[in-house]
Amino acid sequence: MTPQIALVDCNNFYVSCERVFRPDLKKVPIVVLSNNDGCAVSRSNEAKALGIRMGQPWFECKHLAEESGILALSSNYALYADMSNRVMSILSDYSPKHEVYSIDECFVDLTGTPKLRDASYEMRERVIAWTGIPVCVGIGPTKTLAKLANHIAKKHPRSKGVFNYNDLSEAQQVKLLSQIEVGEVWGVGRRMTVRLAEHGIHTVQDLRAAHCATLRAEFGVVMEKTQRELQGVTCIELQELVPDKKQIVSSRSFGHTVRDVAVLKDAMSTFVANSCAKLRAQGSHASLIQVSLYTNRFRKDLPQYNPTFTVPLPQPTNDSLVVNRWADYLVERLFKPGYEYKKAGIMLGEIHPTGRYQADWLEPAQATDKRLMDAVDGLNKRFGRGTVKVSTQGAYKEWQMKQERKSPSYTTDWEQVPYI
Repeated sequence: MTPQIALVDCNNFYVSCERVFRPDLKKVPIVVLSNNDGCAVSRSNEAKALGIRMGQPWFECKHLAEESGILALSSNYALYADMSNRVMSILSDYSPKHEVYSIDECFVDLTGTPKLRDASYEMRERVIAWTGIPVCVGIGPTKTLAKLANHIAKKHPRSKGVFNYNDLSEAQQVKLLSQIEVGEVWGVGRRMTVRLAEHGIHTVQDLRAAHCATLRAEFGVVMEKTQRELQGVTCIELQELVPDKKQIVSSRSFGHTVRDVAVLKDAMSTFVANSCAKLRAQGSHASLIQVSLYTNRFRKDLPQYNPTFTVPLPQPTNDSLVVNRWADYLVERLFKPGYEYKKAGIMLGEIHPTGRYQADWLEPAQATDKRLMDAVDGLNKRFGRGTVKVSTQGAYKEWQMKQERKSPSYTTDWEQVPYI
């Protein structure tokens, strides 16, 4: 039986989430901006038609906003995460085998589904009806071909949002892939596109038909797997279970430059709380901590200082209080007055399950109260992140992100639930 792997992708996801609660914005050109309202990370079709590029700095687009009435919004991550969870919950009803690939993409194994085309349209219509988020469905025998099929479903109106590559004959497949640039293949970036062009590979069909041994010798085993996926041979399996993280990084660019060590410690306490919560959620602990500070590398007129310090912990831990004490110590060691800091971050490494660690005969085991961290996680889960804080955690506003254009948290804050 030919595998029927579907990629369900939300269209202009961040913009679509904003429009669910603002139907008056349906035909308005909209841009959603990145952290600190810096760059365009999501664009409506109307904004794309006006020439707004993905990742384009907002200050370059302001003249278009004034001329064409483009509406710019700050990223509302709580809203997007909640809407994503609702979409993924609906998709999970269609198959027990599915992989949440990103916040707006999900692979669903529909192999053996009767009346597959009708089921695909039903899935698309249900997501729209229940969440208001438009999606497209691309189906293929492999994940790479499902990605390409989804690209076609988005680009061609005749598909009505659903395209099944498996329905094509061999001749139709060759004709179709010959019309698609190789840069549209999953995992082939701009640099790789240039290198492939040097070897006469310009279209997806060129890559599919290239000499396998030569391709592997020139580009490695990853490109060979991509080619085999284009030929219909499964090389990338569905990951139904998300593997535990081996490193956890939490960092952020500040809304304003910071000169005070107390403000840096406050930001770090937030990063520690978020990182340790993720550690505990996957049942792990860390044996290494790395703290980094950064000045603004785009300000050539200012002195630059970008220190990093890595320390192995005496005992592996996931206790936010223990990790925060180490983070405070490292920030003090790294901090130098006279610099304007624009970003900071923490990395937890050497992560292993809590039941497995190497004891140290010379260092007595540290007594940690698991019940305290369980209580912190339980309260924050029930009443919202940050209900119980670590250290000052968010007391200073200088480092907080700029979100001057942020929409309300329609689905995650009782005070901001819309009235009907």
